[in-house]
Amino acid sequence: MAKEVVLTPEGRQQLIDELEYLENEKRAEVGERIKVAREFGDLSENSEYDDAKNEQAFVESRIAEISNILANATVTEVSKRSNKVNIGTSLTLEGPKGELNVTIVGTAEANPAQGRISNESPVGSAVIGKKKGDKVQVVTPSGNTIEYVITKLSNK
Repeated sequence: MAKEVVLTPEGRQQLIDELEYLENEKRAEVGERIKVAREFGDLSENSEYDDAKNEQAFVESRIAEISNILANATVTEVSKRSNKVNIGTSLTLEGPKGELNVTIVGTAEANPAQGRISNESPVGSAVIGKKKGDKVQVVTPSGNTIEYVITKLSNK
């Protein structure tokens, strides 16, 4: 049974856009690369052909993955009036190393480099359901405990 995936409306739309790009543009582009590489002759020693086939496998795998995510996704709508952290909430945490600005998202759209952290991550799971001013204890993967205070909260 597939695991339920939680998405924000924006995350769902990003996946739909990526799927459309892969199916309509990237698939054709890779097909053309394979066609051109075949014209080089002997396929057993044709690195361009091998690269194109590998890329084709990646594209098809990503199409299947996105299709599966979208088929099993629950889209969450965050109430703009809510004063609690939920999926889709942007917040500022004050911790021992200063401020941390994050948006809580489902695992399928997490991207820590962009400040989009999963609701299942240590920080994400610690802040879900909390309010501005609350202190949270986050247990890191290494076993350390870090305390944060929620200083700002925005449910766009």
